[in-house]
Amino acid sequence: MAEQEASGTMAEEAKIDEDILQVLRDMANRLRLHAIRTLCASGFRHPILCSSASEIMSVLLFYIMRYKLTDPENPNNDRFVLSKRLSFVNVATGWLGQGLGIACGMAYTGRYFDKASYRVFCLIGDGESSEGSVWEAMAFASHYSLDNLVAIFDVNHLCHSGTQPLEHCVDLFQKRCEAFGWSTFVVDGRDVEALCHVFQQAAQVKSKPTAVVAKTFRGHGMPHVEDAENCHERSMPKERVETIIKLIESQIQTKKKLNPKPPVEDSPQINITDIEMTSPPAYNVGDMIATRKACGLALAKLGRANDRVVVLDGDSKNSTFSDIFKKEHPEHFVECSSEQSMVSVALGCATRGRMVTFLCTFAAFLTRAFDQIRMGAISRTSINLIGSHCGVSIGEDSPSQMALEDLAMFRTVPNCTIFYPSDAISTEHAVLLAANTKGMCYIRISRPETAVIYTPDEIFEIGRAKVVRNSVNDRLTVVGAGVTLHEALAAADDLSKQEDISIRVIDLFTVKPLDAATVISNAKATGGQIITVEDHSSEGGIGEAVCAAVSMVPDILVHQLAVPGAPRSEKPNEPLSMFGISARQITVAVKCILMN
Repeated sequence: MAEQEASGTMAEEAKIDEDILQVLRDMANRLRLHAIRTLCASGFRHPILCSSASEIMSVLLFYIMRYKLTDPENPNNDRFVLSKRLSFVNVATGWLGQGLGIACGMAYTGRYFDKASYRVFCLIGDGESSEGSVWEAMAFASHYSLDNLVAIFDVNHLCHSGTQPLEHCVDLFQKRCEAFGWSTFVVDGRDVEALCHVFQQAAQVKSKPTAVVAKTFRGHGMPHVEDAENCHERSMPKERVETIIKLIESQIQTKKKLNPKPPVEDSPQINITDIEMTSPPAYNVGDMIATRKACGLALAKLGRANDRVVVLDGDSKNSTFSDIFKKEHPEHFVECSSEQSMVSVALGCATRGRMVTFLCTFAAFLTRAFDQIRMGAISRTSINLIGSHCGVSIGEDSPSQMALEDLAMFRTVPNCTIFYPSDAISTEHAVLLAANTKGMCYIRISRPETAVIYTPDEIFEIGRAKVVRNSVNDRLTVVGAGVTLHEALAAADDLSKQEDISIRVIDLFTVKPLDAATVISNAKATGGQIITVEDHSSEGGIGEAVCAAVSMVPDILVHQLAVPGAPRSEKPNEPLSMFGISARQITVAVKCILMN
């Protein structure tokens, strides 16, 4: 709808009381004053920030949105996403194009899981809209008919160092939004009355998300800086800032305030704490099953235990085995277009503790979404990421799909728990533990079938490793996880039979937090010698994690076996040997160490 069409429609509707409109204008100016004073208090004197969207924020916060001011976490409140971190804003996005994807997750949860009345509003800068992740989110919202979602484009046409490519061409923004299947309104972002009517019209749209393209001006209401280029990073003299403050104060005509409307109380009561599986793992020692398949089965089982479990996938469900969950719980499975979009949507689903959220893809592809992952950690959001097809053990698949850096990546994420299960039973426990853990979790699963080594009654804990093979005659400790644990056990058998050499084998289970006490005590009991073996790059993986854990302990040496250099496709059963992490190489390494 063009700007003039919006004005015509507005004229036909009931006029909004002029007193209310004046209060909204005054609230917009108070928001400007708050922004200026906050920035100046931080020593950051360029007050044009936030000024272009002040009328938009005033109308949203004090006229359109429904929420309890004294209870910002109330599940019935309308949601708001912008590139800031405030008490009523659930996620930190930066100005990186992530906000709309997160808003999609919130809206999806409201429409399909909560089936509630709350709406989701997302403010997007026109510079931010250059990010491809914004348009992935636009496609997602249209595909899933998220009519409870409103995206507001703040088109002020300026960026850090100049003008945006589309400048003030709001008609081009309109065409793009409409091409993505959104109901779109164009409005003067400085006109509170027009904004009120546009948001009211958006509430009547069905089966489509709504985009509001607001033409705004950075520094609105500030002489000499309004709509001026190259002012973003330039501090102003204190005297000039004070002059601007006095000018804005003089434009405020009332002392009245508007209280937000209360939300509709129709969100369901939920419980996602202390989830328990309905039965113990149904595997026997010696069963051959890939941990990726065991993970899919565990997710389906978890879905039976709690109806707030949601699983997202990025077109890899037949490889990650998340299709097992989809077949059993189709209404709780969400297909996403890409890893960036998937992580953002997952973050949105998990906000306010409404869902137990898992997402599945190839571990290598999660590198694309690292920015979303780190911002999710900054927001302290509880989501669980599952990365399959890790390492060179995937064999014939392309090197582009061999994750050799994922452990390094997730080890840097604050407060992230990293599970690396070695068989089907430990995988099921990892899924359950992740579901009950606050914060971000990463579960690393493998493609090859491996033997079940634990019994169904085995107990697993975060930060507790398992000593899976030991004797009083052990001369060295080998630390592994996933496929390399089985190689270590095979090496232990060969050494015992052929060389009468006993070695101890540890299964880490969690790489972060790492069970340093178990590693150190067993190293001391076996001559202070440790070999780490991992299907991962030597940088940032298990070897370096163990080195860090024992670094302050004297007389312990760590020898690392890891994948060197760039990988390539190999036939099944050959890659581990090709890249130096097979049972044979472990055996050779043990002999070399003990001979010296």
